[in-house]
Amino acid sequence: MPEILSLLNLENVAGLSAVAVFFLFFFATFVSEDVACVTAGVLAGQGRISFAVGLTACFAGIFVGDILLYWTGRLFGNRVLGSKLFRRFVSDASVSKASNWLERRGPAAIFLSRFVSGMRLPTYLAAGGLRTHFGWFTLYFLIASAIWTPVIFASAAYASETFFSGGLVIGIIATVVVLKLALHFSAWKNRRLFIGRLKRLVNWEFWPLSVFYFPVGLYIALLALKHRSLTVFTSANPAIQAGGFIGESKHEIYEGLRRSAAASPFLLRHTMLSVDEKEGISQQKAAQFIAENDLQFPIILKPNSGERGKGVRLIRSLPELAERISALDADSILQEFAYGVEASFFYFRYPNAPNGAIFSATEKRFPKVAGDGMSDLETLMLRDPRAVCLAQKYLEQNIERLEYVPAEGEEVQIVDIGTHSRGAIFVDGGWLKTAKLEQTIDGICLGFSGFYFGRFDIRAKSFDDLMNGEDFKIVELNGVTSESTNIYDKRFSLWDAYRILFRQWAIAFEIGSENRRLGIKPAGFFDLAKLVLFNRTESVKSVASRASVT
Repeated sequence: MPEILSLLNLENVAGLSAVAVFFLFFFATFVSEDVACVTAGVLAGQGRISFAVGLTACFAGIFVGDILLYWTGRLFGNRVLGSKLFRRFVSDASVSKASNWLERRGPAAIFLSRFVSGMRLPTYLAAGGLRTHFGWFTLYFLIASAIWTPVIFASAAYASETFFSGGLVIGIIATVVVLKLALHFSAWKNRRLFIGRLKRLVNWEFWPLSVFYFPVGLYIALLALKHRSLTVFTSANPAIQAGGFIGESKHEIYEGLRRSAAASPFLLRHTMLSVDEKEGISQQKAAQFIAENDLQFPIILKPNSGERGKGVRLIRSLPELAERISALDADSILQEFAYGVEASFFYFRYPNAPNGAIFSATEKRFPKVAGDGMSDLETLMLRDPRAVCLAQKYLEQNIERLEYVPAEGEEVQIVDIGTHSRGAIFVDGGWLKTAKLEQTIDGICLGFSGFYFGRFDIRAKSFDDLMNGEDFKIVELNGVTSESTNIYDKRFSLWDAYRILFRQWAIAFEIGSENRRLGIKPAGFFDLAKLVLFNRTESVKSVASRASVT
């Protein structure tokens, strides 16, 4: 900022003519309306420029800039809104909200957008793209600018005169910072999102994995010393690459389960889509899979080696499926969708034991918000004391219906995928564990040669069916690094969670050590390092690919 001010020679701006000052700030608004208004206001407050000239220049620049944005949207709308450069500065959510505003509220949205942080640019471009009536557009933004510009300008002038009468650079920088913060937190949504971030800091359930798992990493190091191997746990599941440490193929695990006769009634139909296939072949394979199995939408599309729900999509139509397949950046699985309740069960069996057991059970709940007949879905989610903690996740997943206003008492489910990182609620499901269910799961695992330790994610028509060990479907089976997800029950303390995870990892090392004695060689340290490096590289490529598509 000081360098910019120096280049513009604002310290000597008092020597410029009124015309020069006018055009300086007129064109400055094209770069940043707020910074131009604040700078001109600070200069006016210190008596360096005329109050009237500065205010008029800013107002005129904003007025002409809004006109240009409208006509840019009108002439080049789709091209601009879809460009990579534009999407770097404006999110898909902002564009979608702007369009919804315009369709529902008409030109009045133009007026409102000027007072909502981050909504001016997408709304004005969308107004042109949607061919909003130019006369109404001009009237509304003229009124909004006539309120907005004097308020910002006069506030900056007052602050400069009162607090920064001697320091131009410091006055401008401080006023811009305060203004940006004030504008940001003037929006109720931004205040709620900030509260959500604070709640995530104090609630360990939402801590970053690197923070939460640090003590677990130390405990694993102690187990490694005890068992004289850092990687012996990878021998816990000889049938899965590196025991299921990272990057294991879901397709290969499904096929391993398929070899278990006991698993046959509980498997979902699926097909593999390779990223190396030509797009047309993948599209044809997907259509054939749906037709041959007489499947109906929705259907699940997910990465073959994804983790923690990353990249899992609930596809609701054939056009959406075609769009997602065309954007595939990794081998993926198209899978039948199972309706009903969902739970997970962590299973283990020692190699020489005739039977295994369920280590833990988790009931998965899909959060809902209740309508009041007046508030839209976005407001209801931001108002909810728990949903606000994961508001960004929920807003992304419900982007197409944020403006929907549920009737009073109507419950709206805001999550479809049973993953904690996507917002599902996990509760200890010890009550689901029955002798019949344990016997059924044990039979499935005994038929999967080389599998001893991992977590089943299961859906069933009802919990009664599940506890009876019947009429359920296996959504996924995860290996050695899968979590005992009951730790996320809010009734558990942080120590309770670590106690469960410590015991889980102790069992993994014990099973791995037994398999090592039976001749199963653990994965090497450098092999695991390569897997981690490869999966991080693929993850970066995936993010870059998705960014290029959008």
